[in-house]
Order: sequence, then C-alpha cells, then structure tokens
Amino acid sequence: MKNYDHEYKKIGRNIKKYRIQSNLTQEELCEKVGISISYLSKIEAPNCNKSFSFSLILLQILSTILLIQSES
Repeated sequence: MKNYDHEYKKIGRNIKKYRIQSNLTQEELCEKVGISISYLSKIEAPNCNKSFSFSLILLQILSTILLIQSES
C-alpha cells in the first residue's frame, strides 16, 4: 500500500495557503465546513491520522474555499 503522507502534507499546506488568500480565519472556515479548529489545525500542520473520512473532509474544505473564491 502506498504511503500518501507527502501528498497529504502538500494538501495541508495548500489548504492553509488558499484559506489565507480567501481572507478566512481558521474559525470561519471551520464554521462553514462543520469541523473543529483543532482538526483544521492538524490538517494544515498536518499531524492527524489519514483515513477515508479525512479525505472527505479535505474535499469539503477545498470545495468550500473554491466556492468562496468564486463568489469574490
């Protein structure tokens, strides 16, 4: 089984980058996505266990950021 740690780290860095570009605080993004600030911090760091549900949260975060960027 392939280890995706490197890819998850890149995704975490990009989530933080695009969140900041979208002028969103961690709190604001978490409220929109429905996750805790501590979970988002771990994703952006990224120090959390990787799982299928983790991947779904990443998709939800990225789609929320893209939607916000398209509205501005």
